[in-house]
Amino acid sequence: MIVDPTLRRLLPLASLLVSVSHAEGRASPSDHHEARLAQCIQQAAGGRAWLERTLWGLRDQEAGWIGAEIANTNGTHDLGPLQVNSSWVARLSSLVGREPALVRKWLIHDPCFNVQAAKWIFLSGLRVTHDYWKAVGVYHSPTPERQLRYRKSVAQRLVSRFGGAVFHLATVVSPQSLPLETDHADQDQTK
Repeated sequence: MIVDPTLRRLLPLASLLVSVSHAEGRASPSDHHEARLAQCIQQAAGGRAWLERTLWGLRDQEAGWIGAEIANTNGTHDLGPLQVNSSWVARLSSLVGREPALVRKWLIHDPCFNVQAAKWIFLSGLRVTHDYWKAVGVYHSPTPERQLRYRKSVAQRLVSRFGGAVFHLATVVSPQSLPLETDHADQDQTK
C-alpha cells in the first residue's frame, strides 16, 4: 500500500500540534485557528488552485473547528475543521501506522492532519468515481440523494467564497453542469 508522504511527515509534528491546540482550550473557531487552517489548506493543495478551492468548499460546508467532535445519529462523530467522519479512523490508522485513538486525537486537534485526511478522502473518491462532483458527494455520504444535496451546497459555498468565476461561468445552475479541472496526477496519489 502506498502512503502519501505528507501524512508520514505530519506524524512527528502531530503530537506537538495536538498539545498546543489542546492547551489553548478553545471550543470554537478563532482568528488564530482560521489562519492556521488556511496554512494547512494551502500546504495540502500543493499549489493546485482547484484542490485548494475544493478543500475550502468542503471546509466551509462542514464548518468545523479545531477541537470539534460532533456526534451523529448513526453513532459516528465528525471530527475537526473538515469534519472527517470517525468511520475513517481505522483506515487512516492503518495508512499512517498509528493507533486509532491517536489518529482520532489528531483529526480533532491537528488542523493539518485533518486537512490532509480530508484531501485523501476526497482524492480517493475522485480516483474511484473519476468525477469531481461525485467525489465531493462521496466525501459526505455513500447515499446518492445526500450526495446530490451536499454537492449543490458545496458549489454554493465555493461561489460564495470565490465568486461565480470559480467555475468559469457567470451563473451556477447545479454541480453537474459545472466544468471543473482535475489534475490527473492527483488521482494516482494516496495517503
